[in-house]
Amino acid sequence: MPGGIGVPRVTCGVPRAYAALLDRAEQIAAQCAEQAARCSRCNTTGDVWKWRTSSSSGYTTLCPACAACVARPYQDHLRGRLYASLLKNAQPQAFLCRLCPGPRQAAYWDHCHTHGFVRGPPRPQGDLTRASVEDIAQTVRTTWPTKSADNRWNRSRGARDLLEHLSQFPGETWQERWEASGFNQGGNPVSVLRSAPRERSQIGTGAACLMCLRIIQPSLEAFRSNTFLYYGQRFLAAQNDPLLEKFWAETQATPVNPIHHGTALFDIAVALTTQGIALADLTPEAFLHYAWECRRQGLVLGARGAGSRFPGHLAWQVLYTMGHFPSHGPATLKAALLNGRSTVEELVDRYKIRNTGVRHLLVAYLERRKPELDYSTLDNLSRHLASNFWATVEQLAPNQTGLRIDGELYQRWRDRVAIRVDGKGRRDFDPILRAVRAFYADLQAWAAAEPEQWAIWVAPCPVSDAEVRGYGVRKRRVKERMDDRTRQRQPLLNTLLEHLENRYGHLRDLLAQAADMPGGQTVTLEGRTYQRLWSRVDERRVRLGGLANVRVLDLGSGKNINVTHAEDAAFWEWAIVEVLRHSGVRIEEALELTHLSIRQYQRPNGEVIALLVVAPSKSDRERVIPMSAELFAVIAAIVRRHTTGGQTIPLLPRYDPKERQSSAPMPFLFQRKIGTKHEVMSDTTVVNMLKRHCVELGEQHPGFLATSFTPHDFRRLLATELINSGLPIHIGAALLGHLDLQTTRGYVAVFNEDVVRHYQGFLDRRRQARPTDEYRPVTAPEWLGFEEHFDQRKVELGGCARPYSTPCQHEHACLRCPMININPKMLPRLDEIEVDLLARRARAEAEEWLGEIEGIDLTMSFLRQKRNQTRRLTRVAPVDLGIPGIAPRSAARRE
Repeated sequence: MPGGIGVPRVTCGVPRAYAALLDRAEQIAAQCAEQAARCSRCNTTGDVWKWRTSSSSGYTTLCPACAACVARPYQDHLRGRLYASLLKNAQPQAFLCRLCPGPRQAAYWDHCHTHGFVRGPPRPQGDLTRASVEDIAQTVRTTWPTKSADNRWNRSRGARDLLEHLSQFPGETWQERWEASGFNQGGNPVSVLRSAPRERSQIGTGAACLMCLRIIQPSLEAFRSNTFLYYGQRFLAAQNDPLLEKFWAETQATPVNPIHHGTALFDIAVALTTQGIALADLTPEAFLHYAWECRRQGLVLGARGAGSRFPGHLAWQVLYTMGHFPSHGPATLKAALLNGRSTVEELVDRYKIRNTGVRHLLVAYLERRKPELDYSTLDNLSRHLASNFWATVEQLAPNQTGLRIDGELYQRWRDRVAIRVDGKGRRDFDPILRAVRAFYADLQAWAAAEPEQWAIWVAPCPVSDAEVRGYGVRKRRVKERMDDRTRQRQPLLNTLLEHLENRYGHLRDLLAQAADMPGGQTVTLEGRTYQRLWSRVDERRVRLGGLANVRVLDLGSGKNINVTHAEDAAFWEWAIVEVLRHSGVRIEEALELTHLSIRQYQRPNGEVIALLVVAPSKSDRERVIPMSAELFAVIAAIVRRHTTGGQTIPLLPRYDPKERQSSAPMPFLFQRKIGTKHEVMSDTTVVNMLKRHCVELGEQHPGFLATSFTPHDFRRLLATELINSGLPIHIGAALLGHLDLQTTRGYVAVFNEDVVRHYQGFLDRRRQARPTDEYRPVTAPEWLGFEEHFDQRKVELGGCARPYSTPCQHEHACLRCPMININPKMLPRLDEIEVDLLARRARAEAEEWLGEIEGIDLTMSFLRQKRNQTRRLTRVAPVDLGIPGIAPRSAARRE
């Protein structure tokens, strides 16, 4: 062998036997290379390095034409959605990509989808896309065997009739002929081919069988244009899919009304049929696409038009529980539909700012402010600066490049922003001005420390000092409007409360009486006659092992009423209003109340006081408020409703639409079961409920024609009642969760000069006994005196509600006093007093004591009024809550 420079050549000999082995090895290698270069399907010779690829059974060689057979063209049915397979027993390398050079195996599960292709649909009974009519008819008969020859004939006959009709259209496969026939378009059912009802049913059943056998893949609109009975069960029987059978078993084990089990199977069957995939390939993104399309086109069972409901809630829940959907993903369909938090770039880019430099400036500014702001405030700030400010400036002056804005442009901008998009005037313009002024001030302050980043953008602020100084005047106008709003709603409050209480009581009694009635029987309640309804749907619910809803017909109005749903809605409407008006909490604080929010406090005299722990919200501080008897009764009714039959309050996450994030699972009090899922009530639901009831009351009470309640109105009304009743304002601020006493003063609406004088006189007397600093924090002795005040207000018939630290002003004439709250236990005592008053009146009539008769009549009118009011308040009796407590430390250690 040759050597290097200066190295002598050396020759080595090889034994003949070893040389023969080497030659044989070279021959075998050449034969293997030649064989590997041939396509394993068509035997075509090609480039071994491009055609050779690995698979689940080893290396294989496929030419581009044969490799393309493993994929079908992508039909745009997953546009905008990720497509990833969740197969557990296969690897992505087992599938070839027809577009990759080679072609080569897929590197990951949505590799082919990246190129616009997905794997072909499953063929449970073999590839029948080009089979004859007779072969398909025979497959239909064998796939769904039944003892009834009539049923077998209907299926095969319907499939045969549809296929014979499709054979008239061009195409190599039945799918191509189906698309050419026009049946793949929405609003064109196959039943139009026949006129007789029996024949229409036959051809519909035949179409369902062809779809289950994956001979035809319809669009979602085409599928839902037809009516297929029991399609989910028929699809399950045809697939021979163990994973689908496992899903059905898990669904049947879910503790919901059995009628919802079939709906879940139907949703899965439709999604797999229309997308042409097996359940193993169904991803959260693909099922979410199915849900969105059904909602957009109004294809949901029971939906009231397009955009009203989503399908598949139970199906998603089962797929997540059985581990088919990733554990780190959303557990419910609703959680998957909710929008998460946007990044600062996304918040700014919503408004299509053309100036790149200003866009980068706004992004950097918001990123700097982000740590000190919550998400809702950051969202509003981005809207003020990016949309209301700069995007509007660009519309008025497209050539504006910097933040230096002249007076003429600023005035035009101010006039434009003062008008909303709907053409109405913007009532509250100050937040926009303050945001812009703070933006300019921050740039000037930051430029001193970081001139390289901020100095180039420093400019005079276009918002003048005079406009900012006018903020105090505008704020007083807002306070006047709020006071006027409170004065208008205060006399209407009792009417609204009575309406909600009467409605809930009426529906509760109707549900109790109609639940056990047979269909057709009538019941009369409070002068209204109802007839019990019973339908085939109710029979099916009972036959499947569930409970049928109680539905009645109002014979007076001719309106059908689902009493089960109406009573449940009426209870929660009554409960949320009662909690809001007795506690004064914000709507988000009320909806965040949990079973763990109920606490107890034992006073030094042994009396136990129920407390309500309010989670931090606007002020970011937790507070504890004592519960009145009325509030405690409402909370007890809520807990009792959740725990009926020994159940526990479900643990649910609550989505905060302002912060765009979900909380940890908690036993929220204001949660309802709607269909197959439990959901925490939203503030939008409460607002719409109040609007609806105000409109109903407007038909009978003129005061509600131009007036509507919001959840925050109850907070203002309670604050006004507390302060006008003599409660020190700093204690009221603590109960309401205000950090600033001026905020509490802004909530108080004064009604007349007498109340003003009474309140000012009370403050004067208190200031004589207290230090000069009236607004210091509450001390322990003050709080103790506040508690003892309630002990001194206890009288025979109940409790006195006179102002704090004031004597009785009615000489203990409790029956005539408007401040007395009758204890429900003293209702028999009121009856005894009424009997005594009647006896005294009879004596006065006999003696002709006319003045005595007038006084007794007045007393009796007050007595009957208070008795009726007490009976109304005791309709929902409080129960023992079983207040949750904290386990002792020793027990916790043992666990």
